[in-house]
Amino acid sequence: MADHPTNPTTSQAQTTGHVWDGDLQELNNPLPVWWTYTFYVTILFAVVYWVAYPSWPVGKGYLPGLNTITYKNAQGQDESWHWNTRSKLLLETQEAATAQKPYFDKLAALPYDMIAKDPELNSFVVSAGKTLFSDNCAACHQSGGQGKIGFFPNLTDDDWIYGGSYDKINETISNGRHGYMPPFSEALQANQIDDLANYVATLSALPADVAKAARGKEMFHSHVAACFYCHNDDAKGRKDMGSANLTDRVWLWADVPGASDAAGKVAAIRKVIGTGVNKGVMPVWKGRLSEQQIKLLTVYVHELGGGK
Repeated sequence: MADHPTNPTTSQAQTTGHVWDGDLQELNNPLPVWWTYTFYVTILFAVVYWVAYPSWPVGKGYLPGLNTITYKNAQGQDESWHWNTRSKLLLETQEAATAQKPYFDKLAALPYDMIAKDPELNSFVVSAGKTLFSDNCAACHQSGGQGKIGFFPNLTDDDWIYGGSYDKINETISNGRHGYMPPFSEALQANQIDDLANYVATLSALPADVAKAARGKEMFHSHVAACFYCHNDDAKGRKDMGSANLTDRVWLWADVPGASDAAGKVAAIRKVIGTGVNKGVMPVWKGRLSEQQIKLLTVYVHELGGGK
């Protein structure tokens, strides 16, 4: 039987003495010195880290670490605690509040029309207002304030169902809103609702059945449907009630823009008339936010849609 070829490189290297199949050897090459010392440094770093920061459990507690953080407690007194992410966040939050306090004080002292004329304060409103809006309002009104048809109003479209003045926006944020429209499917027949839907479509210059729209107009202005009571004779709504303007082509509850044809647009209007609206609820923010924060949000929202 022929001998296995010998690798000259491995034959000269240090081995452990283990050989398989005649020439398969286990080499004994030491690690590079730099790699070995790097490994030792990582071990040393881990030990130092365990001592300096909270780490291993010990009995019912844990190693608290050597670093401490000092912050203000609920009584306004300095309180120190060992380093952890919670106390660090609390300190950073307090430092941010301290840095923002002069701006909030100035914001509280100035009337609304003067805030926009102060470049530095207006810049603060934009930056701090965006953060406050993202934390408290964006979940419903979306990050840019564009809202969602059928659920939450668009705050960027210049259409204010409760009024877009500073005072009205402040009132809305502070006290919340609860929009309501009764379901007409309980009071009207399906063909009557269809007539009303066609008439409402014509108010925004949408294609509709002329005969149905004529009957719908009569019902709109009569006590059969009594739509005029909330939406007014001119169908432009009432801000004291939060009833929508049906003539401005801005749709809050009926997803008319999402329909691809005239029939779909009328169907979207018909659905809202039939089922009504009982989900236009905005929570009360007074008590959750400070007066300064609400004023800041008022100015920020006012600028989003060019408030009136």
